[in-house]
Amino acid sequence: MKADKVLDVKGQSCPMPIVKTKKKLEELEIGEILEVDATDKGAVNDFAAWAKSAGHELLDHTEEGGVFKFYIKKVH
Repeated sequence: MKADKVLDVKGQSCPMPIVKTKKKLEELEIGEILEVDATDKGAVNDFAAWAKSAGHELLDHTEEGGVFKFYIKKVH
């Protein structure tokens, strides 16, 4: 999936990946996609819940070699 920006939060644990994602999304335009690369296993549940509560769209997430990639579309 093509992302407009990439945020690397590998090696960081909750809540920092969410905090940094929220801040980075503020830099994007509505409709743009942010790729977040994380290594925290809890991030899978955290990002799904956060995106829903924040009103953004979690388009997809993948895992490869211990790195979780989340694709979040800025809705508002």
